[in-house]
Amino acid sequence: MAGRAVTPGRLRRRLTIAFVLVAGVSAGLLAGGTGLLLRQSWWDASLHEAAADARYQLVLAGQFLPLTEKRSTELLTSFEASGRHVVLVDGPSRPSHPAYAPVLGPRLRATVAAGQLGYERSAPTQRPRLLVVGGRIPGSTAELYVLTVEDDVATDLGQLRTALVAGWVLVVLLAAGVGHALARRTLEPVGRASRAARALTEGLLATRLPVRGHDEFSVWAASFNEMAEALESKIAALSAAQARERRFTADVAHELRTPVTALVAAASLLREHLDQLPDDARPAARLLVGDVVRLRRLVEDLMEISRLDAGREQPAVGPVDAVALLHGIVSARGWSRRVQVSGDRVTLRTDPRRLERVLANLVTNAIEHGGGEIRATVTDADPLVVFEVSDQGPGIPAEHLQRVFDRFHKVDPSRSAPGSGLGLAIAWEHTTLLGGALSVRSGPGTGTRFLLELPAGGPAEPPGDDGERRDPGAGLATGGAR
Repeated sequence: MAGRAVTPGRLRRRLTIAFVLVAGVSAGLLAGGTGLLLRQSWWDASLHEAAADARYQLVLAGQFLPLTEKRSTELLTSFEASGRHVVLVDGPSRPSHPAYAPVLGPRLRATVAAGQLGYERSAPTQRPRLLVVGGRIPGSTAELYVLTVEDDVATDLGQLRTALVAGWVLVVLLAAGVGHALARRTLEPVGRASRAARALTEGLLATRLPVRGHDEFSVWAASFNEMAEALESKIAALSAAQARERRFTADVAHELRTPVTALVAAASLLREHLDQLPDDARPAARLLVGDVVRLRRLVEDLMEISRLDAGREQPAVGPVDAVALLHGIVSARGWSRRVQVSGDRVTLRTDPRRLERVLANLVTNAIEHGGGEIRATVTDADPLVVFEVSDQGPGIPAEHLQRVFDRFHKVDPSRSAPGSGLGLAIAWEHTTLLGGALSVRSGPGTGTRFLLELPAGGPAEPPGDDGERRDPGAGLATGGAR
């Protein structure tokens, strides 16, 4: 059975992707957690420093009490001169620098109004980015808000984020390289095993895997080698048995040929004088003549199957008129009243003798084992020529489908059944030599259809001489054996 093709390297890619995902997720979580912790730590440090500075500035602002218009202006000027941007709220809001005049939020104002130190940060997209820390000036109801520019902190955090992302990307790339190398090294024994199994399927039975170390792959390789040795031994034994069987068939056919020829001659003479025999001896004589004819047919089939096994005969390809050949087969054997021939007028290049043998065997099978109307048709299905031989007989049971073209196989195993069980096997062998395909469709009560498909231009390549047969079941759709 042909298996589905597997894309090479798929498992390797999966292992590499899994390794990258594990490393990437782990590194991403570590980098993300580190970034969040450092970000919070830096913002908290900036806040603590700004809060301490704000307390100190509030104490200094107490020196300007009481806050008159002049003293308020001096306070703002003094802070701005020292590099501090502040906002004084004593009634209206008065910034020390017009460019640094943030809108004070209600929550911050409420916290400061309650006598506590409060803070708020501007939006991340706002530039400059400000941290506002405010409180009430000791001994006064006036509020002072100290502004701290946090652009440097934001820049440092951005550089940290870039470094963490770059590190994460580097880790992922490194994990991809390491994962690919590990997957390749880990799956190398699997690749060797796949190549060895493919070599075994191609007939290289001496293929073995190297056994290195004592790990699981080594145990697997040793088991594979044991299996390959057992398979090689079994196939060698089967091949030897098949060779013995073919030699036996050829020897039996050769040894029987001479005595059967003498028996046929004697039976022919006996048949000519049947009317001269006593009445009680005629049935036995007729039975003897019929059995000699069957024996001659069996020997002829054995001789032909032996020649096919030897592979000594090559097809003699030439032009053949398909319909004319069918008409000739039917007329020469006296089947014109039982077999209807029809089809397209088509000429194909093939071996006429072998094609005649195949078609004659198929029609003989339909006459002997089928029944009803028997039809033999030809269809031009360029680039193929399709022959169909059908009957309306009892059909073939499903359990005989896979053995329809096996040698000596019969649906009716009784000795009274006509035929030697070699006709369809011979037809299969000739079809293979002609580069075609032979299949059968049948079922109980539905009759039987044999389909012979041949290339119109002749065999694609010369058949081999190894004597091997294709699996007969490979060409079946639904059908049975006779």
